[in-house]
Order: sequence, then structure tokens, then C-alpha cells
Amino acid sequence: QVQLVESGGGLVQAGESLRLSCVASGLTYGFSSYAMGWFRQAPGKEREFVAAVSWTGVSTNYADFVKGRFTISRDNAKNTVSLEMNRLKPEDTAVYYCAADPDQSSTTRQSDYDYWGQGTQVSVSS
Repeated sequence: QVQLVESGGGLVQAGESLRLSCVASGLTYGFSSYAMGWFRQAPGKEREFVAAVSWTGVSTNYADFVKGRFTISRDNAKNTVSLEMNRLKPEDTAVYYCAADPDQSSTTRQSDYDYWGQGTQVSVSS
């Protein structure tokens, strides 16, 4: 059974930082064979791409609205993908989801991701 479990969300003030983590288990081909992505969904909005990292960790991809503020990384030895979020803004408030893509590239397309976590809430006050 595949499980992606996010953690690290919370309530912070604008300008502060948070680090999200996602631990994966049960992936058919092993964690290191999957690209990993982070997506978010704000109230009343569709889920959108935030960041992705290739299976090796060498290639990354970011949405324009987080470039320079967020950093995605992975530790294949710990089956973990992280999202370091700096200089948070109120508009970053959303539920953040991690996802696994067996294609190994850092794709932005939600349909490419086969497995999803339950999400962790990030709230940023002004």
C-alpha cells in the first residue's frame, strides 16, 4: 500500500519560513525511481503546481510564483521529499500536497502523478 505522508504545515506570519516534509512508503519501484512534486490548493481555487524534483534530485522545476522563495529537495535514503518555504506571503495559504510520478522527470502536470498524500495546511497571516 502506497502512502505519502506530509508534515510541517502550520500558521506563520508573512515573511516567515516553513519546511514541509513528505515521507513515502510502499512505492512499487522504490522511492528513488519516482519524481516527486508539491502542489497546493487554496480555498475556492483549483489545485496548482508548486515544485517538482526528478528522481535523482538533479533537475527541479518551480512555479513562477515561488521561484527564489521555495526550494524542493529529496533524500532518497530516507524516502523523503522536502519543500523549504521562505518569505511566505498570505497568498501562499493553502493545503499543500506531495505526489509521486513514476516517469522520473520533474513534470508540472498533475495527471502525471500517480500517488498523492492527504495534504498539510499552511496558513500565512498578514
